[in-house]
Amino acid sequence: MELPLVAEPFNLDFTLSCGQVFRWNKIGDWWFGVVDENVLKVKKSKDKLIFDSYPEKVNAEFIRKYFRLDDDLPRIISQINKDELMDKAIKQLYGLRIVRQDPGECLISYICATNANIPFIKNMIQTLCRKNGQRIVFENQDFFTFPRPEELAKASTDKLSLGNTGYRSRYIIETSKAISSHAFDLYGLRDLSYREGKELLLSKAKGKKLLLGVGPKVADCVLLFSLEKTQAFPVDVWMSRIVLDFYSKLFDAPFVGGLKRKLSAGSSITNKQYETVCDTMQQYFGKHAGYAQEYLFHFRRSAMYH
Repeated sequence: MELPLVAEPFNLDFTLSCGQVFRWNKIGDWWFGVVDENVLKVKKSKDKLIFDSYPEKVNAEFIRKYFRLDDDLPRIISQINKDELMDKAIKQLYGLRIVRQDPGECLISYICATNANIPFIKNMIQTLCRKNGQRIVFENQDFFTFPRPEELAKASTDKLSLGNTGYRSRYIIETSKAISSHAFDLYGLRDLSYREGKELLLSKAKGKKLLLGVGPKVADCVLLFSLEKTQAFPVDVWMSRIVLDFYSKLFDAPFVGGLKRKLSAGSSITNKQYETVCDTMQQYFGKHAGYAQEYLFHFRRSAMYH
């Protein structure tokens, strides 16, 4: 099937390789991924997307929604193009879009992503799916669905059940229990504001966190990549370095000094430092700060950054 791209700038390669998703792989000219229990096969050819899926056939609207082709990217870009670095990133990566992930998969994926690099994260999630998801054979390749929260809630913490997730296994199980038991309405966060959603993702009940393994960065990733909150601005080591190198003028000198000391020591920044960076960058880039974050992140990570 085909989806014409008439006025929608879209770069499939940048979108699927920028670090926001972990279960897409490129084989030849085609990208393969599993979305909503279907294997998708997609490639860009000039001004159209060509796609196939199995076991169910998805339609063009499904593809349009998943890749957020309804976002007015030229308008978003014009709003976040505030400085020389951002301008370079946009010129290099124009067409990169944030995708609409399933919130449950996104949440567990970013719990897995804590303190790990992207190759390790991809391997970890692939193992998790292979051990707990449903196998789909498509074009003589094995693919696996992402396990539902109720499936992960019944898992055990050993390697036979959750693979190489390590200390994260307890977080995965307990957070899945909260979602599958409806103690936490993850999907309902779409209807709330960014601030309300983040507050709930980080909330406690009787002194205990409702969602284990969810700190400010995981919360912002889930809000940005699956819950329609494009003002979310996840901050990791890469972003902290970019802030120090190019945006330190937005902060006072004591804050910059403290951030430098943390990074020089190889330590994680504090929650207070995180929120200061996040709030400041949101004010600077505006309601689509998450797009700015993703362009800057991929620009830096891809060694395009000078």
